[in-house]
This record gives sequence, C-alpha cells and structure tokens, in this order.
Amino acid sequence: MHAALTRLDDHIRLTVRLTPNGGRDAIDGFESAADGGEYLKVRVRAVPEKGKANQALIALLAKQFGIAKNRIALVSGDTQRKKILRIEADPEDIIKRLAEIVG
Repeated sequence: MHAALTRLDDHIRLTVRLTPNGGRDAIDGFESAADGGEYLKVRVRAVPEKGKANQALIALLAKQFGIAKNRIALVSGDTQRKKILRIEADPEDIIKRLAEIVG
C-alpha cells in the first residue's frame, strides 16, 4: 500500500497533488515529494477558482472508484495543490481500484 493512502476501519484518507488547468482529467499515478511524503498526482481541466478544480477532482475520483461524489470529502488543502481527501467506501475496494487505475 502506498504512503499516500491511510486505511481506517470504514474509510480511506488519500493525499493528492492536484494540477488545475491540466489540459485533461486524469490520474497520473503516485509520486514522492521532496519532503519524503507520497501523493497521488491528479490533473483536471477545471480552473482553480470558486472550488471548480476541487469539484472536478471529486467528480473524477468518484467516477474512477465507482462511488457517489458525496462519499468523497475534502479534509484539508481547499486552496492548496496538496489535498487530503476522506473517501467513505470499503478500503479494500478503493485500494484495489486504485491499483488498477495506476498500474
């Protein structure tokens, strides 16, 4: 399991580095940060104003994980590129789907 994922009993915490205005909506895989942390790189077409990029991030992840958008919440990083998300779903299912997406 990647350091970007924190598995809890009924949900997952996922650390994401979001690139708004990224030209396309895509999950680019896991990457290590300079501080040794790890995150999931995601890009969206949406612009970073009035929460549009955050909404696009949640919509993209919900679609990829096959869950409703309201089951993904932004815990921190509302205006930063690095964000922490809470995903209310079976942790095993999310880990499996993420492995399939990023390879």
